[in-house]
Amino acid sequence: MIVREWRGRAKLDRAEAYPKHFRDSVAPELKNIPGFIGAELCRRLEGDRIEFLVVSRWRSMEAIRAFAGPDAGKAVVEPGARAALEEYDDFVRHYETIEALNV
Repeated sequence: MIVREWRGRAKLDRAEAYPKHFRDSVAPELKNIPGFIGAELCRRLEGDRIEFLVVSRWRSMEAIRAFAGPDAGKAVVEPGARAALEEYDDFVRHYETIEALNV
């Protein structure tokens, strides 16, 4: 399994805009991609901003490329996300899962 990590930041007064975009646009698209396993949207207060962390799980890098294109390390930031966020990472990080604990 491959874990894909991406971060974006928003002003406090826009704290609900990205979660709405994630629910309404990103999640439905991801669910239709073969090899997509799941994702979490996390947030934390960072000074006067909210930082969002998106962690998605994939069966393979090929599945990720079906979503992200040939340059899998480049972030996929749709116009709705750009409008919701003050800043965001242009690149993502991928990790190979070597152990997992589920309860």
